[in-house]
Parts: sequence; structure tokens; C-alpha cells
Amino acid sequence: MGEPKNELQWVWNSMPKTEDKNLSLMSVAEVEKAKAFHKSFPQYEETPLRDLKEMAAYLGLGKVCVKDESYRFGLNAFKVLGGSYAMARYIAGELKRDVSELPYDVLTSEKLKEEFGTATFFSATDGNHGRGVAWAANKLGQKSYILMPKGSTETRLNNIKAENAEAYISDVNYDECVRRVAAKAAETEHGVVVQDTAWEGYEEIPSWIMEGYGTMALEADEQFAERPTHVFVQAGVGSLAGAMVGYFANKYKDNPPVMVVVEASAAACLYKGAVAGDGDIRIVDGDMDTIMAGLACGEPNITSWDILKNHVSAFISAEDIVAARGMRMLNAPLKGDPQVLSGESGAAPFGALATIMTQDAFKDLREKLCLNKDSKVLLFSTEGDTDPERWRNIIWEAQER
Repeated sequence: MGEPKNELQWVWNSMPKTEDKNLSLMSVAEVEKAKAFHKSFPQYEETPLRDLKEMAAYLGLGKVCVKDESYRFGLNAFKVLGGSYAMARYIAGELKRDVSELPYDVLTSEKLKEEFGTATFFSATDGNHGRGVAWAANKLGQKSYILMPKGSTETRLNNIKAENAEAYISDVNYDECVRRVAAKAAETEHGVVVQDTAWEGYEEIPSWIMEGYGTMALEADEQFAERPTHVFVQAGVGSLAGAMVGYFANKYKDNPPVMVVVEASAAACLYKGAVAGDGDIRIVDGDMDTIMAGLACGEPNITSWDILKNHVSAFISAEDIVAARGMRMLNAPLKGDPQVLSGESGAAPFGALATIMTQDAFKDLREKLCLNKDSKVLLFSTEGDTDPERWRNIIWEAQER
């Protein structure tokens, strides 16, 4: 394990391997099915992969590409991919049909409304996931109820309400919000929890959400046009990380990329599990105060945790300054490189990569990961300026709060 540093802590994955029963969820075939569904939306456009040639040279790397999700469905974040696909899979299951039979034009039809009726989709969120669920429910003529943890911003709340959702900011943390919406859904007729964290007895919908996220991985893989040597991805509950790691582990079975997971130090439940080394889940409680609101989740998704244990090389716990550095570097690129409008959670992996490559304190980690001039690194900027005021404070005013 690396010695604790002010900005990053890291641990090499020494956890015992399992039978890897969840890896098949992210098979190329399953991900292609999700992408076909998303392509049926009239709002669908492939988001850009930004090739940062000058930045790669500056960092001493061969290639650095960042998937820019600030363009996704006009919602400024990737999360809608998971919620929309899970909702379609749920509706398909209720009607005993395959999701391939329910493209957007069918799901939004009067005939479907007569067959299925109306459900209320419940979710807890820091903003992006809930907005995606609300947007999809609104487009599909369904209802949504969204609960946000304390500290959530009014901007993100209002974005959700704009999608005809019933939405509130609570006085508890994210994980308690999850429990509250689950209880409320249970007492609501045709109430359905759409949450990207899985627990015992609630695993099917989170697995569909992960497969929905796979659309982003498939697009990026095709755009990258060669096997990445490294994939850096952020984690909250770990669903996104499990989806990205799972896809690339399936696609490149014989020679997978080196996978690195980056968390906010205030909510580094996966990192803590990796430090323990026994493969068991660790939970982080409390307020989880971090600018990386999308990563402020303290209870891992048990489905994705199994994938991560088997296929991630290193787990990183990052302080807020790392995400802020990533934001500034992506938003003010070197001459010749495109700008990536990246938010706090979106910039965390790039901030970690830049910190590792530019600070001598992390030379040992750099060498262990074999990050050098031959490395071809793929990263995901999962959100743009979803909270413009906070974004401006960090980028323009150099405030990290």
C-alpha cells in the first residue's frame, strides 16, 4: 500500500478473486442491446471523445482521451443512460416482452400507456441520477419522486423539478435517502425504486442501470479505436466503475487495460474495502462532505463490488483539491487541445492522473501502474457544470467550497 499523502492515498488490489459471476452483466452483447435502446431516442447523439494530444505530451503519456458527457441528452451528465434503460427493462418485464420490442416510439405510445398504465419511479440522488430518472419518466409519460441528501443545491433540485418530478432536499445523507425512498416506494401503488446501488434483495434494477451505462463505454471504445492500456474511472457506490471495468474486462479478456478507480476521500468505501484486503464491503457513514457530490456515497453496490474486486489494479482516495485540479486543467486546456467542460465528480479521474504524473510523491504508484510514454489512457468526464455557480467558484474564484 502507498504511504498516505496529502492529496491522494492508494492501495494495490490484493483482494481474493471470486468466481466473477457478475461479469457477464457487462458482456458486449448486453451493452450493445442497451445502446440500441438509447439510439431509439430522438434526442440521442454520441457524446464526443476528446483527444488531449498536448496534455498527453505534457504528462509524459502516449495518449489521453476523455469522454465528454456534458453533451448527453442535453442533461449535462451521463446518468440518464442507466435510469432510462432500467425503466424500459422494468416496463418490458411487466409486459412480458423483450426490451428490444420497446424502443422510444413504442414506450411513448398511447397503446403502451393502455397496456402498462402509470408507475411512479423513486430515486435518491445528489442531482444527476435523479434528473435522469425524472427526465426519462417525463418523456415516457410516467411519474417520478426524487429525494436529495442534505447539502444538495437548489440549482440541482430545480433541474429535477423542471422534469415534472416531485422532488425534495432532505436532512439526511445519500445512503439514508436511499432507505427512505425504498420505504416510500413500498407503500405506493405501482411504486418502483430506480437506484444504482444494489443490496441483498435489490439487484436486478441496479444491474440494468449498469448495462445502461455501458452505452458510454461502448461509444468510447469505438471512438478510441484501439485497446486502451489504462482506464481511469470514478466511483460513488461503484455502479459506473463496475460498468466501465466490466465492459473493458469483457471486451479485452486476454489483455485487459490496467483499471484504476478514483473516489472522494470523504466517501472512499471501495478504497477502504481494498485496504482491508479481505474482499468484504466497508461502509462510510456521516456527512461525507466533498465537492464531488456525485461520489458522496458510502455504501457500495454489491454487484459492481464483485466485478471491481476481480479486475481493478488500484483504488485511489482523492481529496477535493485533486478534483479541482482536474477541473481547471480540463477547462483551461493547453493550446491545441479541446476544452472539456468538466464538473467536480467528472474531473476526479483526470485530476488523479495528472497528480500521479506530475508529483514526485507518487513516483512509486506511477511506476507500479506502468504509466509512461507508451501509455494510452481513457477517462470519463461524467458531468459538465451541473451546478454552474459552484463550477464558477472553483474555476474562476479558486474556491473549493
